[in-house]
Amino acid sequence: MMDAPSFVLSGRDGTLVAQGVDAAYPDIAGARAALRSGRTPILVGALPFDVGGPAALMAPRTHQFTDTLPSWPAQPASNVRIAATVPTAEQHGVRIGRALAALRDPDNPLRKVVLARALQVSAERPWDVRTVLRHLAAADPQAYTYLADLTPAGPDHAGRTLIGASPELLVARHGDKVTCRPFAGSAPRSPDAETDRANGAALEESAKNRVEHSLVVDEMRKALDPLCVDLQIATTPQLSGTAALWHLSTPITARLRESSTTALDLALALHPTPAVGGVPGDTAAAMIAELEGDRGFYAGATGWCDRHGDGRWVVSIRCAVLSADRRSADAYSGGGIVADSDVGDEIGETTTKFRTILSALEAV
Repeated sequence: MMDAPSFVLSGRDGTLVAQGVDAAYPDIAGARAALRSGRTPILVGALPFDVGGPAALMAPRTHQFTDTLPSWPAQPASNVRIAATVPTAEQHGVRIGRALAALRDPDNPLRKVVLARALQVSAERPWDVRTVLRHLAAADPQAYTYLADLTPAGPDHAGRTLIGASPELLVARHGDKVTCRPFAGSAPRSPDAETDRANGAALEESAKNRVEHSLVVDEMRKALDPLCVDLQIATTPQLSGTAALWHLSTPITARLRESSTTALDLALALHPTPAVGGVPGDTAAAMIAELEGDRGFYAGATGWCDRHGDGRWVVSIRCAVLSADRRSADAYSGGGIVADSDVGDEIGETTTKFRTILSALEAV
């Protein structure tokens, strides 16, 4: 059987599967230089939440574009269980309370902050990443299924793998055309059709979620404006669905001001968006670092960029990081907190968001 891939990004617009690592770039500046020099035809991999830390970017040995994921044979895991919650739901509620105090303080500039928690999952038989990818793609055909070998980030990440299914396109570049589709604001799906419709309608009408979403769109507009012309942003957000959640999303299109601006450049200009960080970005990042510590590759970006500058990057959410032996995983889930957030609702949102990756890991 073929070795596990070192990188995968698969969605409605096609699939890229890469094998092996020809050159590793833990330093983002080095990766950009390699692209501009033409030394590598394509770079793939993952950016961390804090781009001051090591990245997991690489020039793969081989890569192939196809329409869909390969038909890999299934290799189910066994005795999968949730070993720990970090922090507990109660402790996460305390964190949210601290964020709300800052958000409601008229002297504090914070307007939104995204707080996350993790589940530690274990398996008796190692997970096969190809099987996990197939589970993710089957559950959410509209999402971007992704995988990145984190070994290029250095010894602390050797053998570890980021895997998930993101609903959110950070940015794509094809020629001079730029496309983004930010997500913010969510509500749970329901197996009951009437309840499901009502949940979606309530999300569309929710003042709290519309404010949260507008903060994301406004900051993305500011980031894109110096790099793009003919910026087209939908006036109202659309209702978008995954298997677990309804979301508000806004299509954004533009054209590049300069042809030298690559997809990687665009991703770095936009990341982290307020959908995973907050507003203002530096104030939110400081609170995240204080309350959560280092997020690593959760809420970073996963994607590719070729020597022509074209590429595609998605926000690394609905994901887990698998250990080198594939017998343990850290799954992540977060939610945006604004001044009128409710602690219980926010805890419930993270619980719902865990469903995507836990189902793929065969933990539920």
